[in-house]
Amino acid sequence: MDIGFKKISDFSRGILCKMLSDAYSFDRKYEDAYKEKWQENDAFFFDNLQIADKCGFITILNDEAIGFINWDPRNMPEYVIIGDNCIIPKYKGKGYGKLQLQEAIQRITKNNVKKIFVSTNIDLIPAQRMYESVGFVRLDVSALEPWQLSQNADIYYGMDIHAE
Repeated sequence: MDIGFKKISDFSRGILCKMLSDAYSFDRKYEDAYKEKWQENDAFFFDNLQIADKCGFITILNDEAIGFINWDPRNMPEYVIIGDNCIIPKYKGKGYGKLQLQEAIQRITKNNVKKIFVSTNIDLIPAQRMYESVGFVRLDVSALEPWQLSQNADIYYGMDIHAE
C-alpha cells in the first residue's frame, strides 16, 4: 500500500468535480444540491493552480487518485475553513480519509493558524466520527457566525490550534 499526496496541478481539470460526484453517489441529493458548486470550485482551482497547490492536494494510492481535500486560507492566521474533503467510494472505510485529513491539518498548522473549521451533514456519520477522532469539537449552532452558517451544513466543527 503506497499512499501519497500530490499537487492538484499534477492532474487534469474536472478531477475534483468527478471525485466529489463519485464520493457522494450513494445519495443523489448531494449532487443535486452541490454539483454547480463542485464545478465552480474545480474551475477556480484549475484557473488558479498556485492557490490549488498551496491550499489542497489529491490523495493517491498506488498512483490512483482516491480523494482530495482543500481549504480556504483567506482568514489566516485567525482561522482556516476546510472546504471539500472526499474519498471515492471504493476506498471509503479504510482510514484513507483520516490520513488525508491529518495531512491537511499538518500543512495548515505550519501557517500558525489559530483555528480550523469544518462542516458536514447529519447523515454523514463516518465523516462526523473522523472529524471528532482527530480532535475537532462539535460547535453549538446557536453560537455560529453568519459566515459559518453559509456553509449549508447541519453540523459544524472547530479545532483550536494556537492560543494567542
